[in-house]
Amino acid sequence: MEITIEALEDRMGAAVRALDFEEAKRCRDKIAFMRGGATASEADEADTSGLLRQRPGAMGLGTSQQQVTPPSGWKPPRKPDLMTSGRKQKKP
Repeated sequence: MEITIEALEDRMGAAVRALDFEEAKRCRDKIAFMRGGATASEADEADTSGLLRQRPGAMGLGTSQQQVTPPSGWKPPRKPDLMTSGRKQKKP
């Protein structure tokens, strides 16, 4: 018999009350997989050991990288000369 989301939510609540946060985390991840369209058996088989939650304020969607890091060898472009930018050359 497949486990439903409601049963997982009940099990997660019981684990939190028992201060078993690792079990609560596993239940939360299974619920997320099932809400994403996975079956209960696929959620059981999924390896969630490498998943990390993104912290609020992180850069970009779907990344856990907190700051943008430029590629190796990248140099910022030269700044324009403010005295000459936007002016056309006069024809003699």
